[in-house]
Amino acid sequence: MALRGVAWDIDGTLVDSEPLHHRVLLEVCLGHSLDLRADPPERFLGVHMDDVWKTLAPQLPGVARDVWMSQIQDSYCARVAREVAPVPRAAEVIQALSAAGVPQVAVSNSGRRVVEANLEALGIRDRMVGVVSLDDVTRGKPDPEPYLQGAALLGLRPEQVLAVEDSPTGAAAGQAAGMQVAFLGDPPDGTRPIAGLADVEALLGL
Repeated sequence: MALRGVAWDIDGTLVDSEPLHHRVLLEVCLGHSLDLRADPPERFLGVHMDDVWKTLAPQLPGVARDVWMSQIQDSYCARVAREVAPVPRAAEVIQALSAAGVPQVAVSNSGRRVVEANLEALGIRDRMVGVVSLDDVTRGKPDPEPYLQGAALLGLRPEQVLAVEDSPTGAAAGQAAGMQVAFLGDPPDGTRPIAGLADVEALLGL
């Protein structure tokens, strides 16, 4: 079935935000006497923030989830404009797809405020039909729920949507939803490797 829409992961796919996410996580946790500085930066790469919380909560006694989550989002949003760079050609490709009439949706394991801040920093929020964030799902990636919601927002069947990802967690979610997955980096089995975001246009036949 022909591809008719695109579901974009954001962190690491459209913006080089993983280093800032890692710094914010370290700083917020250190403020609660939990030192994660010896952890590898990729420990929580692509992981749903609720799952990050569930993993760390036993080491954060007396800290409320909502307080911790707000601190994470507050710190990230305050710094995104000056500390996060777009992935090469991200905005240009999204603008080109929009001009060609291809509907697009953002699908992320981050909270809505973080997602909106990233999209605003890129200047492409108005090109998205909608957003699926941490706050919109019961189960995040690698569960298919976020991408199934994304397909519904696009008004398309999952097999008509190309998911664009950079993490195995996200790729698994897209595949479980029944989407084709374009992958930046070392591709997991069953995904379509791309060298850069400009390759997405070719996959859509543009």
